[in-house]
Amino acid sequence: MSALSALQSLSMTQKSLATVQSQISTGERVQSASDNAAYWSISTTMKSDTGALSSVTDALSLGASTVSVATSALTSSISVMNAIKQDLITAAEPGVDLTKVQSDISAQQAQLRSIAASASFNGQNFLSTNSTNSNYIQTANIVASFSRDANGSVSVGTIGIDTSTINLYDPASTTGATPGVANTTATGILDTVDTSNTYTTGGTQVSIDSMALTPTTSTDTINAYTQQVDAAIQKMTAAATNLGATTTRINLQTSFISALSTAITEGVGSLIDADMNEASTKLNALQTQQQLGIQSLGIANQNSQLILKLFGG
Repeated sequence: MSALSALQSLSMTQKSLATVQSQISTGERVQSASDNAAYWSISTTMKSDTGALSSVTDALSLGASTVSVATSALTSSISVMNAIKQDLITAAEPGVDLTKVQSDISAQQAQLRSIAASASFNGQNFLSTNSTNSNYIQTANIVASFSRDANGSVSVGTIGIDTSTINLYDPASTTGATPGVANTTATGILDTVDTSNTYTTGGTQVSIDSMALTPTTSTDTINAYTQQVDAAIQKMTAAATNLGATTTRINLQTSFISALSTAITEGVGSLIDADMNEASTKLNALQTQQQLGIQSLGIANQNSQLILKLFGG
């Protein structure tokens, strides 16, 4: 009986030792539903949500990069527009060769189209769009949040960008605009026909993308062009401002998601993580208890052998 008792005590010690060793190796005291069903269920759900938040962070980074490309392109485009504005002011001076001025304006117009066409990131271009395409989406949504309510229902929040207010070309010209000829189907800032001015070129109102100076262009028309360019610059500045505000919002949301993910991870850790100091102490105690159990079992077995010797065994 003493040997069986020692063996049973040793088995219990071995089981406890295996549990503590597992906790130390994994760092978790709740590793399966059998350890603590409630805590395991909560931690499993929250770990899944943490993974979703990680995806949200990636989406925000991607969106920030897309917006940053568009903002940089808009800033460059505004600089080019300022150059066109200066050319038009020069053209209003008496005796200026309008043909030479137009050569510079044409180069600037081509540069604007090039900038807009190049402002693409991950297949998205906010400055050069075509609203006639079947896959056109006016509002570009950036995944910004993931939440779960008390009923367990999940929802995904987004930050929307209205591309119709920032696009420069719609549809973008791939071959270049014809000087003096307006694209009446376009809705971009630079290829939309400006109807607020009363000037005419060849009997047709034109956009910035198609405006052109000729030796016979009147001063009134040049002044109207200048007003139109200035109005477009204001629109582009407003678009860049909106993108800047969007960038700020994305950065704030990224910081919040990071803090939220950290808080969830710490909360899950408080439920399932093992106390390493306590586990280490238990490990030392159980190892000592294991050695004593082995010695006790050995003594019990020796006692049985001594009894057998008394009977001549």
